[in-house]
Amino acid sequence: MKHIDAAKSAGVLLLAFALAVGAAGCNKGSDSNDADACGLKIAFFGALTGPAANLGVNIEQGSELAIVKYNEQHANCPVEVAKFDSQGTPDNAPALARQLVADQKIVGIVGPAFSGESVAANPIFNEAGIPLITPSATRPSLATEQWKVFHRAVANDDAQGPAAALYIRSTMQAKRVFIVDDQTAYGAGLATSVKNTLGSLVIGTDKVQADGQQTDFSATVTKIISSETDVLFYGGYYQNAGLIRKQLTAAGWKGTMVAGDGVKDPGFLTVAGKEPAEGTITTCPGAPATAAKGSFVSDYKAKWNIEPGTYSDVAFDAANIFLQGIEDGNTTPEQMNTFLSTVTYEGIANTYSFTETGELDLTQMVVWTFKFSDGSIVPDMKAPTS
Repeated sequence: MKHIDAAKSAGVLLLAFALAVGAAGCNKGSDSNDADACGLKIAFFGALTGPAANLGVNIEQGSELAIVKYNEQHANCPVEVAKFDSQGTPDNAPALARQLVADQKIVGIVGPAFSGESVAANPIFNEAGIPLITPSATRPSLATEQWKVFHRAVANDDAQGPAAALYIRSTMQAKRVFIVDDQTAYGAGLATSVKNTLGSLVIGTDKVQADGQQTDFSATVTKIISSETDVLFYGGYYQNAGLIRKQLTAAGWKGTMVAGDGVKDPGFLTVAGKEPAEGTITTCPGAPATAAKGSFVSDYKAKWNIEPGTYSDVAFDAANIFLQGIEDGNTTPEQMNTFLSTVTYEGIANTYSFTETGELDLTQMVVWTFKFSDGSIVPDMKAPTS
């Protein structure tokens, strides 16, 4: 009898030891006590190839860097990166979104990166209940669709548009402004916001096709030159903006192009050329990435061998918000979405908390202007608000 009891006791002890070792193996190096945190994924959704790839890559690399840094401290319980290359187009977004929601390990999405693809993909994410933080999709109406999973980490175009317009009016003291947009959800929305703020200063408008769909802008160039405007505002992305600026310069126009964050990319410089690009102004709803706190800039350069680009810092913060949620034990999309509704997170680019509609808290919104100067994009000033 005593021999049998001792054997049972030894068996119980061995079982307890095995369970303890297994739990420690999964959670070693992690502040989370939940084994379910191991093997979870954070997705990136945006352009990695195609005409808008530069902007998408900036964002993906920022978010991936956050996960790499996290995994250095949680080597036995890592979080994985899941990449979904939409090429930035609404046409690709629905099928890709359905692919994403089928992966049961994904608890959060950094993206979608662009407004048009957001309109197409977000209803699918919302139905699946997978929370998202976009670091860059700025169309205001995205926050009015009652998507419970939607969160935006930057100011929207209701802030960026008026800021660009006030810069044109107050800082540039323009007398005549011509506005062109690419008819995308982002470009048309931003251009409309600028037009409404500038009022009678706008003496003409025109529309072009989206990036990759048009290369000859001679008709638009003729309208701009004929209007005798000194400022062109362009709502759209860097590829077409570069072609328009190049063709305007070739036609002898001496005015200044102003554009939104979709043009704040070295790709504009490549397409337009150094001399035509000189002096072009872009707005961006966020401070310069090179001014980010801590070791972000040096870590980014060490990892990717380039300077951080537009929204790289915000994407880093967005991924870290999800990672903080995982550390706090939120290992399902539903738990993560609840976490985002109450979080206040101090990141390297900003402090983040979200309103009921998913917008960044109004007190945290900021817009800067940047200038193409001598082949580089340099910070200009914090954009005026009145």
